Amino acid sequence: MMLKIYTIGIFILIIAIVANAVALKLNIATWYDFINAITKNGNRVFETLSIIDYLWLFIGYPFVLGCAYWLGDKCYSILF
Repeated sequence: MMLKIYTIGIFILIIAIVANAVALKLNIATWYDFINAITKNGNRVFETLSIIDYLWLFIGYPFVLGCAYWLGDKCYSILF
């Protein structure tokens, strides 16, 4: 059971790193940007984000991480 959790965690980690790199390349806000902006600007941060940023942060990124979980689980099933 622990090996399964570890395998899925590795998949989520790798895909999250790639997803953040792609978001940075496309100039879309990541959670790191969002948290830093809230720390600096408070509630005004919500005025500065675009609709693409919101879609990515609240729909796209969770979907990508969910797919990473699914992929990790499938790979674990195939390997073990």
